[in-house]
Amino acid sequence: MPAVAAAGAPEVTRRGSQTAIPCLFMRGGTSRGPFFDARLLPEDTGVRDAVLLAAMGSPDPRQIDGVGGAHPLTSKIGLVRPAAEAAVDLEWTFAQVQPAGDVVDTSSNCGNMLAAVLPFAVETGMIAPTGDRTTARVLTRNTGMVCEITVATPAGPSGDRHVAYEGTARVDGVPGTAAPVEIGFLDTAGSVAGSLLPTGRVRDTLDVPAVGPVDVTLIDNGQPLVIVAAERLGATGYETPAEIDADDALRARVEALRLVCGAAMGLGDVTTRNYPKMTLVAPPRHGGTLSTRSLIPRVCHQSIGVLAAVTAATACVFEGSVAHDVAAAVSGTHPTVSVEHPSGEFGVTLARDPDDPRRITRSALLRTARLLMAGDVLVPRSVWDPVPTVQEKKPA
Repeated sequence: MPAVAAAGAPEVTRRGSQTAIPCLFMRGGTSRGPFFDARLLPEDTGVRDAVLLAAMGSPDPRQIDGVGGAHPLTSKIGLVRPAAEAAVDLEWTFAQVQPAGDVVDTSSNCGNMLAAVLPFAVETGMIAPTGDRTTARVLTRNTGMVCEITVATPAGPSGDRHVAYEGTARVDGVPGTAAPVEIGFLDTAGSVAGSLLPTGRVRDTLDVPAVGPVDVTLIDNGQPLVIVAAERLGATGYETPAEIDADDALRARVEALRLVCGAAMGLGDVTTRNYPKMTLVAPPRHGGTLSTRSLIPRVCHQSIGVLAAVTAATACVFEGSVAHDVAAAVSGTHPTVSVEHPSGEFGVTLARDPDDPRRITRSALLRTARLLMAGDVLVPRSVWDPVPTVQEKKPA
C-alpha cells in the first residue's frame, strides 16, 4: 500500500463576500467535475449539499452561476478523504447533480469519476507515491464498493514523484491519448439493489403502462441497470444520443419502463432518483460483443458509464438474459466483453467463479484522467461561512 501523507488539509478562506474552498477540477474518464478534500466541507449534509449546488450553479439548465457543464456528465463531484480503516487507503463519495435540479444524489456510483480519485489524492498530498506505479485501495462510501486503482508516478528531474497524465491509452469518448488508470473492481454485485439479480432471475417480463409486456434483465454489478432490447421500445439501438434525446415518445416509453423496473428491483419509487440506468441493447455492428445506448436516466449518454459497462458486460455472459440474446458469443472464466456505445467501445474483463458462474469476482478495465484546473471554488457566504471573523479569533 502507498504511504498516507501526514500533511494537514489546506484551509477554507474568505474572499470578500464569498467563501473560497480549495478544489481541483478534474476529468475522470468521460466525465468531469470538481474534486474536494471532504474534510474541508461542512459535516452537516444539508449545508454540504447547499454548498455543492452553489458551486455547480444548480438549479439552472445552463449552470451559468457555477462550474457545472450543463449536462449530467459534467455535473459530477468527487469528495475524497484519507481512509478511517486500515483495509483501504482512501474513501470517496460520488455526488451527482442535475443541471436544473436542486438535489445532490450520493446514492449511486460513478466509475468514470473514480478514475480521478487517486490522481487527486497524490496531487493533494493525501497519498505519497512509492515508485513508478502507485496503487491504492479505495472505498466508495456511496455503496461500500472497494476497488484497486493504479496510476503512473514517475520521478521528475528533482527526484520528486508526480502523477503522469500523458500517455498512449485511448478511451473512446475522450479526445487524444493519456496515461492509463487501471481499475480493478472487487465483488461489486448488488451495489445499490442488494444483489446481482434483484429479482433472482436473468429475465423478467413486466407490464408497462401504455407499452405492454416488456422483457428485461434487471441487474446490478456496480450500477443498477435495466437492460431492454432496443427494438422492443421502437428503437434500433444504433441511434445517436441527439436522436434519442429528441424522441420524446421513445423517452416517455423508457421512463415508464424505468419506474416499473425500479419497483421490481426493490428500489421503491425512483421518480426522483438517478437510477436505475436504462440500457437499450442491440447486436454489435463494429466487431464488439454488444451495442448499447445508455440513458442516465433520461438523457442519452455520449458513451456509457464505467459501471454501466461492467454491468452490461456481466449480463452478456448470463444465458437467458436480454443482453445474451443479442450479444456475440463470450465464454470462459475470464472473458473480455467489448461493449459498443455511441463514441466507440469499452472493453471489460470479467473474472467468474468457476464453481458459481453467476458470481463475478473481479472486473478490470482501463480509464484515463487529467487535472484540468487547481484553485478555489467560491460560494456566497450566505450559503456557508465557516471562517471566524477577526474578533472571533481574538482570545476572550
